[in-house]
Amino acid sequence: MKMKRMITVVGVHTAGERNDVITGGVLDVPGKTMFEKMRYLETEADDVRKFLLQEPRGSVTQSVNLVLPPCDPQADAGFVIMESEYYVPMSGSNTICTVTALLETGMLPMQEPYTNLVLEAPGGLVKVQAECRDGKCLNVRFANVPCFVFGLDLPLEVPGLGTLTVDVAYGGMIYVLVNAASAGFSVAPDEAADMVEIGETIKAAAAEQIPAVHPEMPEIHTINQTMFAGPIGRTPAGLSSRNGVIVSPGRLDRSPCGTGTSARLAVLHARGLISPGEKFLHKSIIGTEYTGEIIETLTVGGKPGIRPAITGGAWITGFHQYVLDDSDPLPTGYTLNDLWKQRA
Repeated sequence: MKMKRMITVVGVHTAGERNDVITGGVLDVPGKTMFEKMRYLETEADDVRKFLLQEPRGSVTQSVNLVLPPCDPQADAGFVIMESEYYVPMSGSNTICTVTALLETGMLPMQEPYTNLVLEAPGGLVKVQAECRDGKCLNVRFANVPCFVFGLDLPLEVPGLGTLTVDVAYGGMIYVLVNAASAGFSVAPDEAADMVEIGETIKAAAAEQIPAVHPEMPEIHTINQTMFAGPIGRTPAGLSSRNGVIVSPGRLDRSPCGTGTSARLAVLHARGLISPGEKFLHKSIIGTEYTGEIIETLTVGGKPGIRPAITGGAWITGFHQYVLDDSDPLPTGYTLNDLWKQRA
């Protein structure tokens, strides 16, 4: 074969969600900030995302992270998050996977029992503490970017469902949060297909009816995630709940979702249901878990907000070298709307 491109990827999953990490084959990307680098990839070099995430090499159920030299001198490394259809400023599950890959492959030095480092995401700096033992990253705790509520108890007209009452919050992405029971769901695995269909309908309606622009980063705007929030329970350790986050173009996040957990913590705090330091156990649709807590209260563009910390573990699943033969007729892959629901 005449090889045109080779990209080295570490396969990683966290709580069942596959978030691979690019460790070779891409030198750097133009831009003075990680957000500018993300925008460059999105507008000028989207072939990297398509090459790895679209079929036949990738699938709709995964994301990939591009590790880059940091722009901010406080950071140890930077990374850009590529999801199935778009780029996002922050992702908790992708942060957990990226840290695990960086430490377990030796790209950043591992210290035991704890490794402290700073990652630069497009959405801002993320402070990380990884618990490590015998060369294994046992779990990753990261302090997320500032999170806040856009609105509580907002009316939303949804085709086929009528008027729903929803919350809108920022947890690193902008979420519309829906009481799962009000939409007829208990967040069980056998509901997954219906949750995806209805969740995408809710997101489209919310994006049109409820304007949402980050007050300090106007480039971040528009509701792009739906969370079905289960009932809140109380245990001796703190609060607990299940959730299902719908990721475009139409699938369920397998993990409890780090930015989703952060957005939900912002809503719970705004409602007076959780206090700083109180633990919140968030479970995914498949029963995997993250633990969240509020470590700081603050303001974001004049809005009351929080800084949450999320803890979860990740596991390396493989090491891959994806190659492009110069004669391959599908250099950036393809999508079909049997799986990529909104795309032909």
